[in-house]
Amino acid sequence: MSSHKDIKISDFTYDLPDERIAKYPLSERDKSKLLTWKNGEIGEDNFNNCASYLPENAQLVFNNTRVIHARLFFRKKTGAKIEIFCLEPVQPADYQISFQETQKVSWKCMVGNSKKWKEGILKNEFAIDGKPVVLSAEKMGQQGNSFEIEFTWTGGFHFSEIIEQAGQLPIPPYLNRDTEDSDEETYQTVYAKIDGSVAAPTAGLHFTDAVLGQLAAKNISTKEITLHVGAGTFQPVKSETIEGHTMHHEQVIIPKNIIEGFILNPGNIIAVGTTSVRSLESLYWIGVQLENGTFNSNDPEVQQWEPYENKARISTKKALQNIVVSLESQNLEAIQFSTQIIILPGYDFKIINGMFTNFHQPQSTLLLLISAFLGTKWKAVYNYALENNFRFLSYGDSNLYLKK
Repeated sequence: MSSHKDIKISDFTYDLPDERIAKYPLSERDKSKLLTWKNGEIGEDNFNNCASYLPENAQLVFNNTRVIHARLFFRKKTGAKIEIFCLEPVQPADYQISFQETQKVSWKCMVGNSKKWKEGILKNEFAIDGKPVVLSAEKMGQQGNSFEIEFTWTGGFHFSEIIEQAGQLPIPPYLNRDTEDSDEETYQTVYAKIDGSVAAPTAGLHFTDAVLGQLAAKNISTKEITLHVGAGTFQPVKSETIEGHTMHHEQVIIPKNIIEGFILNPGNIIAVGTTSVRSLESLYWIGVQLENGTFNSNDPEVQQWEPYENKARISTKKALQNIVVSLESQNLEAIQFSTQIIILPGYDFKIINGMFTNFHQPQSTLLLLISAFLGTKWKAVYNYALENNFRFLSYGDSNLYLKK
């Protein structure tokens, strides 16, 4: 166990020149480059040919989360500008219920320029469909570097409508530019539908209706799960060893019929993006909890070190069957839980056999996840990409990694 926590983040770095970071996407999202890796063999192609690299019985799992307008701006009477970045709902804690509220919600938020906002209620006035709205924000408490903020508003609109109108889409900080109108479309996947993320599941940004059509023509099944991506995805690892890094929690929803499909057709499960990887691998550990009686039905979660500290091992099939049985006993159509899982070199993948992903930042937990799948070969993959003009990070090019 200690060997996992002793991993030095400095071993997972590479030189990423600023000009290799894609500041904007390509005009046609499926014309990005595709780096392929299969059992150590590296190749390249265009993304719109990705279907030809997938086995016919592949099951592609997409994250259908939609990025919300999480950045809200207020001005104090003094003129000071305060930014409130909505992270996750507190009261009510369920995303969909929170978005349906018409008067009041509270969210866990980061606050920019918080020193200028010691007390008092901030107000923002705007209009929706010509109807005036006043949005108010009040600090209710602080936990670490985040705050609980209570929002109230006039006009009877749903909270989803309020932030859609008043807020701004949060593009990644490393783009070093303001959000532009074009990002409204390009920073959402074409299949995004469930509101809740504060960052896009960027591996999915390459897919178009045309590519999805090619997959269907090849009888490759596509499935949708939901993981609401948190701002912690951009959080750098500041500790020397990974033991000192605390992963963020993210909310996951996976339909029962998808889990039943995995039981019937194990193998060739390919995750689209690291968010889908983390969601699917977390499923196994929920199944283990159900097996050994540690499952908390009131607040189900997979903790950061669970895969390394939990010595219980059952088959993947048994773990998934446990979840289906549990859902059926509660008459539920989906499992909903929180995951804090960290996937490190040495992790034994239980569900996925491959993944689509983008290129990730040096010294990030996402690069550790890639290394867990590729082993030391990740360096060869990234060196190849740097030497062959691939574009990096959220708006950059794509990778397809397959074990067989």
